[in-house]
Amino acid sequence: MIQKLLKGARAATAHAYVPYSSFPVGAAILVEDGTIVTGVNIENASYGLTVCGERVAIFNAAAQGYRVVRAVAVSAPRSPRATPCGACRQVLNEFKPANGEMTVILD
Repeated sequence: MIQKLLKGARAATAHAYVPYSSFPVGAAILVEDGTIVTGVNIENASYGLTVCGERVAIFNAAAQGYRVVRAVAVSAPRSPRATPCGACRQVLNEFKPANGEMTVILD
């Protein structure tokens, strides 16, 4: 499953909208039924409105009715082992399984 998540996160980076930083990030999350949902960072000229790939993946999953994230993979080709920011960590925390265990995979 780890390789599938990494593959999804890596592939997603091609769709990142990063006209200001040229720093693509892709994320792939594993939800409760085994589905993998992806997201990418989306920048805005007003930098504070930029949304990270991890949150886009979670919001995409939530829009599809999912409420539990079992694992997340993050890929940032320009910065190996990039970690989720504080805002992403907070949102991930909101969607963690009841047992509190979530796998985080850094590419």
